[in-house]
Amino acid sequence: MELRQIRYFIEVAEREHISEAAVHLHVAQSAVSRQIANLEEELGVELFERVGRNVKLTPIGKIFLTHSVSALQAIDYAKKQIDEYLDPKKGTIKIGFPTSLASHLLPTVISAFKKEYPDVAFHLRQGSYNYLIDSVKNRELNLAFLGPLPPKDSAINTAILFTENISALVPSNHHFAKREKLQLIDLRNEAFVLFPEGYILNKMVVEACNSVGFEPIVSSEGEDMDAIKGLVAAGIGLSLLPESTFYDSTPRFTVKIPITSPEIRRTVGIITPVNRELSPSEKVFQQFVIRFFSILGQYQ
Repeated sequence: MELRQIRYFIEVAEREHISEAAVHLHVAQSAVSRQIANLEEELGVELFERVGRNVKLTPIGKIFLTHSVSALQAIDYAKKQIDEYLDPKKGTIKIGFPTSLASHLLPTVISAFKKEYPDVAFHLRQGSYNYLIDSVKNRELNLAFLGPLPPKDSAINTAILFTENISALVPSNHHFAKREKLQLIDLRNEAFVLFPEGYILNKMVVEACNSVGFEPIVSSEGEDMDAIKGLVAAGIGLSLLPESTFYDSTPRFTVKIPITSPEIRRTVGIITPVNRELSPSEKVFQQFVIRFFSILGQYQ
């Protein structure tokens, strides 16, 4: 069985058309047909059935496709690691991140890293908190930023980069707008703008409010940081947001006020798999990020 046969098989299976697969592979249609026939002969089964001018996978062909895709991904990953061992400064790094870290942390870190390693490429994937954890565990990602960090377990390593406060964001015409600080219990009768249930920042706010004896009154929900801030600016309600989301600026028509009792904080860090080696480029990036925030912390 040859690697070429596997690649041809996957291409035909995805396009369900031999001639279209041949065009995409830049080879003659007869070459594709011959390699598929050789593969079927070697395996002793029919992988495709002919339906007019098209082809469809047989039941055993569908099973073989699943394993072929996994095998090809493993081979491509191995080749990528070899290339990076030869020159880790020219690899590709795939990173997962949540919406709460998209506006400041991610561009700041990548911009600083690219100054030292300009030839490294990035593939960025935004996702929910649980999706990112599952992606690291299930081999889709090797690195993901998260806040707060989940507990370390048998499948993931965690590294804290910094810890930050959660502050209140209120409309500029709100009766709390001139306050220098707030106690969380002060907000018990206020309308809240939160992320939907299932989002980690929703869970953090609800648990914090519950800890001082009330359930937040949710007037509206937004699925990204800009939506939350926009709803607060429009006077729909107030919100509790991490300090890092205010680094660039506090939105117009809003005021940020610290919560002092109780102080609400979250950890922000990076997670990696326990049972897999990072690629050389990923290791370089991970070490850079940890060093970057260590140095930054000395001046804060």
